[in-house]
Amino acid sequence: MRIAFLFEETAISGAARVQLALADALVARGHEVRCVTSGAPLHWRASRAEWVYVDELRFFTPAPDEVLVAADAPTFATAQSLGRAVHLDTTPVVDEDVYRDRFPRPNEPPRVLLYGASQSEGNGVDDGYGAAAHARWFHQQFDLVRVSPYAPSREEPLDAVQEFHVALTAREMTRLLHSCDILIAPTRPSSGFGLVAAEALAAGVCAVMTSISTFLAFAPTHDFALFAPPDNPVELGERLIEALDDEVLRARLRKRGREVAEGWRAGRAAEELERLLQSR
Repeated sequence: MRIAFLFEETAISGAARVQLALADALVARGHEVRCVTSGAPLHWRASRAEWVYVDELRFFTPAPDEVLVAADAPTFATAQSLGRAVHLDTTPVVDEDVYRDRFPRPNEPPRVLLYGASQSEGNGVDDGYGAAAHARWFHQQFDLVRVSPYAPSREEPLDAVQEFHVALTAREMTRLLHSCDILIAPTRPSSGFGLVAAEALAAGVCAVMTSISTFLAFAPTHDFALFAPPDNPVELGERLIEALDDEVLRARLRKRGREVAEGWRAGRAAEELERLLQSR
């Protein structure tokens, strides 16, 4: 098949990362895949697809038998105007490199990862900081590792952070994720894509997360992470204390999270997308 993924821009985002993982997996399955964008050249991730750069997506001319894949409503509307179009649901798709079958020994002190741009309220980064502060109030020792697509805002309590990483490439993010023991995912319901949380489970990182519908939908039984209500940093901090206090619990959650993440492999998702495209 000939398949074209349409991108308005190539900046780091959950939707772009899912599309690129699928594109690579489809190339590996023998399909001719193009990534079409009106944005800048891709710089934060390698790609096996052919890239086509246009001033505007509406100027792209697809091949007669090419299927156009888009991940958001405006881009999908453009794809429909150009030809045969498929809307891609933004469900987790995790690159193979993220998965681990063997877990290293825990760090001492533990490394706790807090991901997301503080400038976006839906990420709940302020609640993540609050959870870390609550755990430290009760004498928990750990290194707080921050990752964001952007430089820290002025409101961030950087004196609480041992490491701050900005705009990591996909490979750098995977390496950092593999170096951590626990993920705090304080996401609010208004921003519930959850790709980094899914990647943490695939990497065998113990997850402490909010009980938003996106995270709860990862599996029917909610035994793969520790949950706290959104907008409640104290309860999130209590769950963090539980994870820090109990190495056996952390090991169980790492194993169970890794099992849950098995269904998100890029190759498996590409196979399902392939069946969908062939049925159209």
